[in-house]
Amino acid sequence: MVASFEALVRSSDGERVDLYALGVRFLIGGSQTGGRFSVVEHPLPGRSLGSPLHTHHREDEYSFVVEGQFGIQLGDDILDAGPGDLITKPRGVPHAFWNRGDEPGRLLEIISPAGFEGYFRELAPLLTASGGQRDEAAIRRLLDRYQLSLDFATVPVLAKRHGLRLG
Repeated sequence: MVASFEALVRSSDGERVDLYALGVRFLIGGSQTGGRFSVVEHPLPGRSLGSPLHTHHREDEYSFVVEGQFGIQLGDDILDAGPGDLITKPRGVPHAFWNRGDEPGRLLEIISPAGFEGYFRELAPLLTASGGQRDEAAIRRLLDRYQLSLDFATVPVLAKRHGLRLG
């Protein structure tokens, strides 16, 4: 039986958005998997923050390092991961991630159940909505809708602690 989605997603396929330094390429969405899971690719330049500390309340995430060297804060633990490593980020556990190396890196992110991939698509225009200013009220509504707790105040802390470039 053939799956209800494309059997082959080429490296040039997939919608893309950028969330500051973090790229998002949509590979498989929940509409293609019956809501069971989704897969996105996250390219990230060297010495860049992927996400500040945040907590998912509905989804588990699994990050597979395709290339590069990543740092992950998972709860109070700091983990280092390289190509071929898999990081499990269970719902309810605060986490952040960054490219700790000088070279670009890529993660494949498996999200279960699906649905959260829509967050990336909806967040991208809000980050630069009005004259380069974040639309804080709209972002707060988006976070509530996706049951995501995100602490923007951890951005400068993580950047300083791990020698990351911002912007």
